[in-house]
Amino acid sequence: MSAKELAEHVGISSRKIEQNIAKLKEWGLLKRIGPAKGGHWELAK
Repeated sequence: MSAKELAEHVGISSRKIEQNIAKLKEWGLLKRIGPAKGGHWELAK
């Protein structure tokens, strides 16, 4: 799901979604699995 799609679903701006994703990455709660193209994000355990 893209940030734009998530923003529409949740009801906040796509910019705010991107800020929240950045915070999750910074806190180590979100990690990238695989390459930039074809990979995906997972919540860290």
